[in-house]
Amino acid sequence: MSPASNTCILTALVLLATSTVLPADPGRTLLFEDDFERNESQEEKDEIGKGWGSNSARRAGGHKQVDLKDGAMHIFIHETADHGVSVTHPAEFTDGIVELDFMLPGPKDNLGLNFADLQYKPVHAGHLFMVRIGTKSVELLDLKTGNMDEKIRALRLAKKVTPELEALLKTKKKRIPVSLQPGSWHRVAVTVKGDTLSVSIDGRPVGEFASEGIAHPTKRLLRLSVPGKAVVDNVKIFALEDENSQP
Repeated sequence: MSPASNTCILTALVLLATSTVLPADPGRTLLFEDDFERNESQEEKDEIGKGWGSNSARRAGGHKQVDLKDGAMHIFIHETADHGVSVTHPAEFTDGIVELDFMLPGPKDNLGLNFADLQYKPVHAGHLFMVRIGTKSVELLDLKTGNMDEKIRALRLAKKVTPELEALLKTKKKRIPVSLQPGSWHRVAVTVKGDTLSVSIDGRPVGEFASEGIAHPTKRLLRLSVPGKAVVDNVKIFALEDENSQP
């Protein structure tokens, strides 16, 4: 076969490959994505856009705590803030996946992915469960039946936690050692399926945790919780189909 024929065949294969649209994953539906490739109109207050909100007005006197810069979302706590930064976006699903790129600037920085349902009043501020990522550990917590249950929270604030309750609360969380270099980028995937929360970083499984609060029927809000500094990019939120549902 002549070199010219080979060239024609290779060209045809390239065209075919680039024109073929791969089918979407049949097991999940993309609910939201954001690459933060946009500019703000000012630099005084949070102006995240695309449905995002923050607690800067209530907790930091309106001072800016979220900055869109270089195609990423930079989150940092203001010196006047009386609470960690909370950056929120609606995310309604029963089972689902949240994926995002993140960078922790310092060795003590951490990023929380907190799942909430503000319509569920027996827990404080709708807290259901969360994943907290630090440079040395990843923590998975059931908040609904743990620390954020309003009755349990009242006992904790009153310092009336019994040894039995303390033992129960220890079963509502799991800490897994990791080693992440400060200043380096990573991609995390948090999967919620039934009563099980699982985490992978850079495509490698970190661990999973099963607890009843994770099975809350509807997760309605994603909170990115930052007590110090963190940078986030390329967020994707998926809903997973019920494997037991009939076609």
